Amino acid sequence: MEDRRDGRSPTQDELPTCYSGDDWSGVTLTEFMNCPSNLANNRQVRMLADLSLVGCYNLSSMNESQRNHILLSSAMSNLKNMAFYGLTEFQRKTQYLFERTFSLRFISAFTQINSTRAANVDLSEPVRRRIEELNFLDVQLYEYAKDLFLQRFQFTRQREHQEVRLKRREERRWLREQRGQGRPWHRGSGNRGGRAGGGGLERGTDGDFPTTTEDYTSQVARW
Repeated sequence: MEDRRDGRSPTQDELPTCYSGDDWSGVTLTEFMNCPSNLANNRQVRMLADLSLVGCYNLSSMNESQRNHILLSSAMSNLKNMAFYGLTEFQRKTQYLFERTFSLRFISAFTQINSTRAANVDLSEPVRRRIEELNFLDVQLYEYAKDLFLQRFQFTRQREHQEVRLKRREERRWLREQRGQGRPWHRGSGNRGGRAGGGGLERGTDGDFPTTTEDYTSQVARW
């Protein structure tokens, strides 16, 4: 996947290639990392940021520190303004947020796969640190995205619990009115001693989400 600006690919002068031939075939990981114009570095930040703020591929328009700060800030802002996004490491939470955000239901649960092909690649600690250094903007964006995602999840869960409590309170009020008027009444078996029907928690038990803080260590503010 290549970066594009104003509907065009970068020129050879803007982003010179770091390999001979048609593609990266045969290039070692070290050669790949040492390429100064490697668009793989911090790709997620560039994909989310407004590149026009930094002159796109014109690296002479500002110093590197200023450029990085603007790119990261732009990417974070655009991510925050998205109605929804998910994280692959939190498949069930991603599904839950999608369903609650768009009032849709998937016919089956998302599958959580914790082992990937990339995770099985054996890297030395120096190489791992080098990769993190080259992608330091993406690392910061990921930490921000994870924190924001978990805030949204917590907020949505709390709101759902509030809706259930309000529904139960309304049911109890209605029952008291029926008893006070001497009218016969009937409650569905699905509501007795359990969850509210309709738009309440439709997961059977909270086994899918043991506690609100299962994946993070501190309570977070509303997003």
